[in-house]
Amino acid sequence: GQVMTESGGGSVQAGGSLRLSCSVDYYYGTNCMGWFRQRPGEERELIATIFINDGKTTYADSAKGRFTISQDKSKKTIYLQMSDLKAEDSAMYLCAAGAAVGRCYYERWGQGTQVSVSS
Repeated sequence: GQVMTESGGGSVQAGGSLRLSCSVDYYYGTNCMGWFRQRPGEERELIATIFINDGKTTYADSAKGRFTISQDKSKKTIYLQMSDLKAEDSAMYLCAAGAAVGRCYYERWGQGTQVSVSS
């Protein structure tokens, strides 16, 4: 199956920035990708989506203005640039891939990369 490789998590102080990366080994069956996050004891939250063919992006309200999702199709990689990080952004961030029929129907998730923000 499709292999997703995430990187870029780590520890940062509040107000700082991080960039997460997620690469896939092939696109077949995938025309949208995105980032979720999950805090302990909470449900997984969709943060941002990018549609691979046209680059259209969508964001959760919690991410608007601070997070930017982008892609490099030549590298089969998506990114999540996070700025002005807050303690409540601390979570496991998971890359996901799926098929778009109007919206993105996610089918596969990566292992995740941990983001820790200290106040």
